[in-house]
Amino acid sequence: MQSFSETEAVAAMNRWGKERKPFLFVVSYDRQTTCMQPLESLSPEECLYDFRGRTNVVSEASPGITGFRWATDRPSTEAYRKSFDRVMAGLLRGDSYLVNLTCRIALHTDLSLLDIFHLARAPYRLWMKGKMVCFSPESFVTIRGRRISSFPMKGTIDATLPDAEKLLLADEKEAAEHATIVDLIRNDLSMVADDVEVARYRYTDCIETRQGAILQTSSEIAGTLADDWHERIGDILFSQLPAGSITGAPKKRTVEIIAEAEHYDRGFYTGVTGLFDGRGLDSAVMIRFVDVDADGMWYKAGGGITARSDRDREYREILEKIYVPLR
Repeated sequence: MQSFSETEAVAAMNRWGKERKPFLFVVSYDRQTTCMQPLESLSPEECLYDFRGRTNVVSEASPGITGFRWATDRPSTEAYRKSFDRVMAGLLRGDSYLVNLTCRIALHTDLSLLDIFHLARAPYRLWMKGKMVCFSPESFVTIRGRRISSFPMKGTIDATLPDAEKLLLADEKEAAEHATIVDLIRNDLSMVADDVEVARYRYTDCIETRQGAILQTSSEIAGTLADDWHERIGDILFSQLPAGSITGAPKKRTVEIIAEAEHYDRGFYTGVTGLFDGRGLDSAVMIRFVDVDADGMWYKAGGGITARSDRDREYREILEKIYVPLR
């Protein structure tokens, strides 16, 4: 795919939107790199996508894989403690109300990135040859007609626990975290849309993983765009970045705290990917993510930290998120 700076990406998206030209985009967390290509020239040898059934996959190539190795190095408890304590210091000072703290974990598997793409079951799947694979359950922004919607996902629990859904919805820490993000996204959408409202609040989805099922809570915030939104699609999309659910609130200061607490480059992890089909837009936050570099393969995961967070619990939650949702 073609690579663009932020300024170039916004201009190209606006131009292709005005022309109603379908295209795929992948934006890094820091917004500095956007990979983008019109669908008519996107090579399935270099990039595969499946966004809720809209796909360039002709056939799933690895249906015969039934057993495989999937092991990770546990994140250093000492390194996580230092990062967590840096975040907590900012929270207790009032610099932020919620910080999404992430880390990268060495992954040891005999699966290739392409194998993982074909094996994973998720609403949004993306594979970029030699770079990364993402199997995300989290929608970012959708646009249908003039309606723009965002779907922040916050709150996770083991679905096998007795009364799991009741426990999740009653968890005060998770509820506060979710409310903070919903408020942030509502403000973000108000920059580009009118009549912004919370259409659905804290509904649950069940996700099957190799380790068992988990429940996650999401909300839907929606508003109304102007008739010419196609011509401003780049401006609209980038005004919402980085995604609130993987940064925190207030966004600007929280992003600075994340940079101080995390000791690696997120790259495309927690960026956004999406598809403009000439009429509407569908996109996802790139969580549940594996990439590769000269040192090996890495799984990246994280969670929201508030002033009420328990360090050991947050560490365990990261471990629970290192999974691949199998077909």
